[in-house]
Amino acid sequence: MEPLRADDIVDRQRMRRKLTFWRIVSVLAALAIIVALAARFGTDRLGPQARPHVANVSIAGTLLGDERMLDLLEQIARSSRVAGVIVTIDSPGGTTAAGEALYHAVRDIAADKPVVARIDTLGASAGYMIATAADHIVARHTSIVGSIGVIVQYPNFSGLLESWGIEVTDIKSTPLKSEPSFFGEPPPGAERMIRQMVLDSYQWFKDLVAERRGFDAQTIDRLADGSVFTGRQGLQNGLVDALGGQDVARAWLTEQGVDPDLRTVDWEPRTPSAASLLLDSIVARFARATGLAPLSAPAVEALQERLFLDGLVSLWHAESPVSPAASNP
Repeated sequence: MEPLRADDIVDRQRMRRKLTFWRIVSVLAALAIIVALAARFGTDRLGPQARPHVANVSIAGTLLGDERMLDLLEQIARSSRVAGVIVTIDSPGGTTAAGEALYHAVRDIAADKPVVARIDTLGASAGYMIATAADHIVARHTSIVGSIGVIVQYPNFSGLLESWGIEVTDIKSTPLKSEPSFFGEPPPGAERMIRQMVLDSYQWFKDLVAERRGFDAQTIDRLADGSVFTGRQGLQNGLVDALGGQDVARAWLTEQGVDPDLRTVDWEPRTPSAASLLLDSIVARFARATGLAPLSAPAVEALQERLFLDGLVSLWHAESPVSPAASNP
């Protein structure tokens, strides 16, 4: 038998290392998939969510459209182990589209289960819109509620650009395309166009609140002027049904036939687990090794931060007590 040459030995060792590497990758990928699937499908079959309970879901912060939250609400609606739902709200609002989507998701739950909204510190604008989707609204005495309205704000950087010697030129198909612009005064008709959009969404918002809260035209016009109210004022005006916290919300669910001894369980949107991140890393490495790297681009795009509110906004914020002019010596 002819002895192996040095080159043959090196080639075999290199091949063995490659096979070992890909075996390890395959095992890790299989483990990551198993763990990810267990996290994805096993949560509501194991632990406290596996038994009858009251689901508590928190909607907080500025609302920009969160598919994970919509998926969570859909899971709650489907779960036969959820006897009642508390929607805890602490939000100044956000885009009207995001508020609308969450409103309908909560209404879908309320079609089969009793739902109570509990406003903590803040339930304003689109945050209050979501609260009206519940069949009962509880707020604290000093909570902030209301701010029924819609707003569009846009900056005008033309003065700043002029000071820098920068000129922006637009070549547009029609004068109203991409208006209002950040780089100059709006052309005739632009502000009217935006105002009509704002008023149309505002009317939709008013009609929704009036229907859900049983307000007549005079009452909704009085309350929907953008004003905010404390929880106590909200109760007096019919914007909320009761004052208190979690215990008051649970008491209402008990009145609806929910067992008072059931545990309240927090439901949260699923976040990427370590297994999912490992799987993404393996997929990205495999894509690079096989020349399929462009296919992994969406995973990178999903990590990009969203910097601006888009669309019509239903958002409440307190103005700064110190104006820019007053802050200068």
